[in-house]
Amino acid sequence: MIILDTSAVRAVFRGHKTLNMLAGNMARTPGDRLIIPALCLMQAEADEENASRQALSYSSVVVDPLDTVASVSVGKMIRDGYGGPDTCHALYCALPRAEFTGMSILLTGQEDAYPPGVVTVDIDSPGMLGFY
Repeated sequence: MIILDTSAVRAVFRGHKTLNMLAGNMARTPGDRLIIPALCLMQAEADEENASRQALSYSSVVVDPLDTVASVSVGKMIRDGYGGPDTCHALYCALPRAEFTGMSILLTGQEDAYPPGVVTVDIDSPGMLGFY
């Protein structure tokens, strides 16, 4: 599962070439999807008008809702100092869950916002997605 945090959603809105290519390519592959935590989408829209519209224009994008279990877990993470609501929702989405198999990859522009053990990839790293 590939997760886009707030900084990645804002980058898509600003025309980040690699992220836009990734979203477009995934739209052509059945079953592939990019997950955007609802609180990351909310924060990106609060930061930049229409950021959510651009991200949601790709058919490969799915929003992870903040349901009851997620609300409690994210609230505990915030209280324990793991970051703000959007960061903690992205972190929650990256944790192992029954409905997703395999390893989650969190695409972000702020790798240092996440604790060790979370697989993060900087959206501006030279080797992201095989581009050098």
